[in-house]
Amino acid sequence: MLHPIRLGLAGTAVAVLLTAVPAANAVAAPEPAAAKSDAAAVTLRYDSSRASGWEAAITAGVASWNGNVDNVKLVKAAPGTRAEIQIVATSGWPQATLGPVRPGGRAVVQLGQQAVTDGHDKTRIAAHEIGHNLGLPDTKPGPCSQLMSGSSAGTSCKNAVPDAAEQARVEAAYRNGAAAHTPTDGRVLVDAR
Repeated sequence: MLHPIRLGLAGTAVAVLLTAVPAANAVAAPEPAAAKSDAAAVTLRYDSSRASGWEAAITAGVASWNGNVDNVKLVKAAPGTRAEIQIVATSGWPQATLGPVRPGGRAVVQLGQQAVTDGHDKTRIAAHEIGHNLGLPDTKPGPCSQLMSGSSAGTSCKNAVPDAAEQARVEAAYRNGAAAHTPTDGRVLVDAR
């Protein structure tokens, strides 16, 4: 519907036509980009008290996941509280339970020294193994740009950031609390050469 409006401009008559858009056809203006919100995120607690020597790598690996996915957040469990993810240091090859781990569930990450002895990056190992807990299988062989390619990317690979496809898969696993309804795979994946 057209509505004519007459406005005077310095003694001159100017006609302006405004078009009314029916509500059914109206398109809302896009919302401004909002900061990442943890309000809807699934919170998973981890206990790394038995992973001596891996503290910095675990902190960086957790930060990588928290900085790259929105609907699941990893937080360090307070001493004496239950944690869904148990992280331990071992002398063998890294391995982890394949998730997605649910709130109240249980998954294990074993950060194996053998991979470090062979020259692999500790932070990449920690982020990769946590990725298994979040429901990602290995993508071997694969390029360094894929976090879940693990050791197949070679010892020079230091990438500890999930790529867009890996991020999307974790987002899908935890969308709207989906992990609470998705059974944990439960297999233990060993990341040997």
